[in-house]
Amino acid sequence: MDHAPSPDGKLNMIAPASEPTVSVVMRSKNSEAIIGPALASLFAQEDVEFNLLVVDSGSTDRTLEIVNRHPAEIVHIRAEDYFPGPVLNMAIAKCRGDVVVFQNSDVVLDNSSALRSLVDAFGDARVQAAFGRQVPRPDAATWVRRDYETAFPEEGPAPPWLPLSLPFAAMRRSIWQKRPFYDAAWGSEDTEWGNWAKHSGHIVRYVPEAVAAHSHNYTLRQLYGRRFIEGEADAFIYRSGDSLQAMGSRVARSALGDAAYHLRERRLLEMAMVPVRRSVYHWAYFRGRMYGESRRRSGDSDVRTGQQTVLRRYG
Repeated sequence: MDHAPSPDGKLNMIAPASEPTVSVVMRSKNSEAIIGPALASLFAQEDVEFNLLVVDSGSTDRTLEIVNRHPAEIVHIRAEDYFPGPVLNMAIAKCRGDVVVFQNSDVVLDNSSALRSLVDAFGDARVQAAFGRQVPRPDAATWVRRDYETAFPEEGPAPPWLPLSLPFAAMRRSIWQKRPFYDAAWGSEDTEWGNWAKHSGHIVRYVPEAVAAHSHNYTLRQLYGRRFIEGEADAFIYRSGDSLQAMGSRVARSALGDAAYHLRERRLLEMAMVPVRRSVYHWAYFRGRMYGESRRRSGDSDVRTGQQTVLRRYG
């Protein structure tokens, strides 16, 4: 990239004519424990100019104080108005970049070239969206590490059931203008959009070189809330229901896989929770899937049940 002097005598980066302009959208709520490192990692990125838009849904801690230490536009919404699809659509409409990058407020970029690696995917004109590799935090539980290793391989493609993951991802604003995020369910807006893109012949590229730290050691209550909304969303994404038999099969397979992983990692004390955790994991998904299917069949457009399920479980 070339350099040119600014009016104050400092050197500014000037992108080549073919370089896409970049906007970053970061969603936050009471993120004071992690948003500082997340922002520091973003502003440490090399060779990419960007503008930052933070959408805050009613933080009551020091989140906004920390955000205000950085050049950013802040959009304030009420907590009860936070519905991921519509909020993202509102945020992207305010963005100026050709490429919109999504970085959650609890995502810390692993190195100073992570953003560059992600944006470089759009050097291929066929690519409409891209997402990076998420690695678990050092304090991640064993079952969390297993899930992330499965979902975000160190090389090669992502698994087919993960078409897009927004904690660290990007898309062309032009493709969003043609197909915004859906609002039929409260969650899984990235899965729904990625699934649409795949079946519409668009390329969504997994970029394992774009590494970011992101994971959650969910309690059983939190895990239930998360999986309920994923099940509800999948009823709309895949337009089908579920069965107790299929759920039982998933519990058995995942519990056996977890047990083998814990044995290999010599985490024997954690194995006692494996059947309990996977039962909650899949039961919550089943309940959400059934609820979403009933909504879909009846034409119920009220997405507040999924939202309230999450809020109750997260406290």
